[in-house]
Amino acid sequence: MSNYSKQREIILETLYLLDHPTADQLYATVHKNNPTISQSTVYRNLNVLLEDNLIRKIKVLGGPDRFDFISKEHYHAICKSCGRVFDFMCCLFNEDFMGHVHSQTGITVDSDSVTVYGICENCKLKVKK
Repeated sequence: MSNYSKQREIILETLYLLDHPTADQLYATVHKNNPTISQSTVYRNLNVLLEDNLIRKIKVLGGPDRFDFISKEHYHAICKSCGRVFDFMCCLFNEDFMGHVHSQTGITVDSDSVTVYGICENCKLKVKK
């Protein structure tokens, strides 16, 4: 794990309070409450937190990456219409699943990340109106 820094702690605490923010959204919130923290500091520390496996980067099709504080194992569902990211929990990665992956690809699974895409309820309701 990287050395402790007060700025990194502030960034991590802010990320914990936000719902899957982009780097720019995270920076805006951090900077509003701590004006001495620069955008480059936020971006640099996001990379450190990713390397330390304290946060997760969520790739969003057609939009900026989002970031997530890892408090418990979970996966993501992303609305293709509005881009909102939802958490869901499911027991996907068991011995059978990893055996199938290995037998079909030769890859031994050592980490897991699942993102599914669809249309959220709010966006479905907007289309019906």
